[in-house]
Amino acid sequence: MERTRNVRVFRYGLGISLMMILVVLISLNHLNLLRLGFGDLRVLFESLVLSAISAYLLFFLSLLVLRYAVLIFYSFMEHVDIQIKNRQQAERSSSIQQVFPMVSIVVPAYNEGPVIEAAVQALLRLDYPNYEVLIVDDGSTDNTYEKAMVVARNSSKIPVRVIAKANGGKADALNAGMACARGEFILNMDGDTKLSANTLRACIRHFDDPSVGAVAGNVKVINRENVWTRIQALEYIEGLAMARKAQSFVRSVNIIPGPLGMFRKSVLQQVEGYDRDTFAEDCDLTLKILMRGWHVAYEPTAVAWVETPSRLLDLLKQRYRWTRGILQAMKKHSAALFSPRKAGINFFILWYMLFEAIVWPISTVAGSVFFAYVGLRYGIVVFILYWWLQLTMLDLIAATYCVVVEEEDPILILYAVSFRLFYITIIDVSKVFATLEEWMGTRMTWGKLQREGKL
Repeated sequence: MERTRNVRVFRYGLGISLMMILVVLISLNHLNLLRLGFGDLRVLFESLVLSAISAYLLFFLSLLVLRYAVLIFYSFMEHVDIQIKNRQQAERSSSIQQVFPMVSIVVPAYNEGPVIEAAVQALLRLDYPNYEVLIVDDGSTDNTYEKAMVVARNSSKIPVRVIAKANGGKADALNAGMACARGEFILNMDGDTKLSANTLRACIRHFDDPSVGAVAGNVKVINRENVWTRIQALEYIEGLAMARKAQSFVRSVNIIPGPLGMFRKSVLQQVEGYDRDTFAEDCDLTLKILMRGWHVAYEPTAVAWVETPSRLLDLLKQRYRWTRGILQAMKKHSAALFSPRKAGINFFILWYMLFEAIVWPISTVAGSVFFAYVGLRYGIVVFILYWWLQLTMLDLIAATYCVVVEEEDPILILYAVSFRLFYITIIDVSKVFATLEEWMGTRMTWGKLQREGKL
């Protein structure tokens, strides 16, 4: 009965949406026909095309508003749920003796000389009584191994091991760390990451739920030194943290970030670790875990501070690789896109990822080009302003909410204007090119980001 009602509601909603689009198309066409007087077929065809594009962009904007509303709602619900659980945890810890299972922290490192010492020193100060640190030197050509060995020799309380291996890529290094790990749980991170002291305690409690196979951490920008890195700081808070918190409400975070992810070792072994056939091994691993029926949670208080690209070219290289890697991972699991009954919630996860990876950037770029053309062609430049203002308002609302919830620097809210004014357009163009080149099978390389030692 409930299912029949849901189907009926879905059909009514779809029907109303199609009628609204049809009304917009007819209205726009009618206005154009009155002006043209049925005289010029070429102009009439152009009018029909512009009307169709206008209707699509209106539909896209509606989806975008719905996305923001759903993410804010569910992230707020998760925020409230976390506050309640934190209070309950504090009450239990005062009356019950806690058990601290062994955790192995795996740090893959390739030419991380400028940052490896600071990253590992921070690990030795974590507030947790039972853990080890494994540094996997993946054939570095700089002084990464020597610096890691210095930290290992000087660590008397926390076991630190340095594993040297031939270069095989990040996925291979993480798998080597998994094979050598002694802990029941494994925390994988990047060599350029600095973890908050509470990370292990905050993440391990999620595994009290036997259905949780992994926990994603909260990634934040540490080098907030220029306009590029400050906008990225806002982007990480708004675009990543808010989405992961909303997804965590249904325990289905779709990407466990490389800088901070904790796993059951048994789950990593079950999915056979990381694969080397994508440029987004973190996304691929997360999807493999979700496809096996495990839940993935998010812990906002476990913070991984990372150094982000401070130059535009490095930023574009990073986002290009991210986009192609995510598309490669989605392609591996694309069967779930067309099997809603078999895939369950993974069906919606993949379609959401498809929307964000392809539909969103292409639509925003197309919208900007469309309104620029209409403005110059028909002298209605105000349309460009309206399009930009609508998207900027969404960004400002989301940025304000996220900054308040994350207790972040309020000045970041102002960067929402710069974010929409030029930043996201540049990033979206990069994503569009990455999508086209992935579709054409263009060869690509990893593109190692040069560290500046800002940790």
